[in-house]
Amino acid sequence: MANSTQETTDLLAPYRMGPLTLKNRVVMAPMTRSRAKEGNVSGDLAPLYYQQRAGAGLIITEATQVSPQGIGYVHTPGIHGPEQVAGWRKVTDAVHQAGGLIFLQLWHVGRISHASFHGGELPVAPSAIKADGESYTYEGPKPMPVPRALETREIPGIVEDFRRGAAYAKEAGFDGVEVHGANGYLIDQFLQDVSNHRTDEYGGSVENRARFLLEVTRAVIGEWGADRVGVRLSPSGHMGSMGDSNPALIFDYAVKELDQLGLAYLHLMEPFAPQPDNARFIHVVTDHFRPLYSGTLMTNAGYDQTKAEKVIRQGTADLVSFGQLFLANPDLPERFRRNAPLNNPDSNTFYGGGAQGYIDYPTLAETVSA
Repeated sequence: MANSTQETTDLLAPYRMGPLTLKNRVVMAPMTRSRAKEGNVSGDLAPLYYQQRAGAGLIITEATQVSPQGIGYVHTPGIHGPEQVAGWRKVTDAVHQAGGLIFLQLWHVGRISHASFHGGELPVAPSAIKADGESYTYEGPKPMPVPRALETREIPGIVEDFRRGAAYAKEAGFDGVEVHGANGYLIDQFLQDVSNHRTDEYGGSVENRARFLLEVTRAVIGEWGADRVGVRLSPSGHMGSMGDSNPALIFDYAVKELDQLGLAYLHLMEPFAPQPDNARFIHVVTDHFRPLYSGTLMTNAGYDQTKAEKVIRQGTADLVSFGQLFLANPDLPERFRRNAPLNNPDSNTFYGGGAQGYIDYPTLAETVSA
């Protein structure tokens, strides 16, 4: 297992991840907040939002599209132009001033979009198979359309978009990047056979369906080096109408191939559905893939402090990322350290809006003072 020479398996102890030393193993998970400005530029409050959470061992930003074609939600940031780079530079400067580390998550939504985001053109996907549900557009919710299947000749251009986004992330001052291969978006759509019915070199066999993921990851590594690149996968996720006839086969292959690349980490999502609160089932995905992956393994979804400490102590994972708990508790590691009460997240302010539910959650010190 990688990093087996770590002196302690304490959740709050420092952790060496390639060239970076994380102050603890508590990671801020990527969370879409839909507060970007016109032009998909990171919002004015984003520097403070991320800086408030710089006590994390690592921050992973909200999903950030690598091209206009990759947009699928309102008010989400991009990383495909100079103005977006400048907006993100304010965020990285703020986080670094507070002593934090921050990776940018690189994103293309694929079929989880609508023609209104693309000048009337259909969103793209591996195959012309629609996802269930609605797309939340600037005109309100609209049924998800049947996407256009990508031509084989178009795919290298999307790989290039990821590479260019990675280069822009470096220009913006990030410490590394995460490739978003989870949650039913474009890379996940290539991986799983419910959404990939292709008959070319990107469809059919597990080797072919994993090709796009691996091409993107290698292109991003070319900009950053492998030890500054993470990959996120959701092997058990059904978000975006996802599924596979043999998920173990495709994801075992993908994880083994990623293990050969020397990544900074592999970020695995546990099932979204509530699970029985017992000793092992909460990290069933991580349990399965730990023997297949020798590098730093990060786990996400369903964790509180007790469960996180247990999975770290058992060695099933090296890092744990927290979403809503970090959203509502900017000083989450300190609250863990003091075994202090936690703020409750307000789901009404998760997406869109301004400061409320974004930068106004009180720290423990502020709560005590009040």
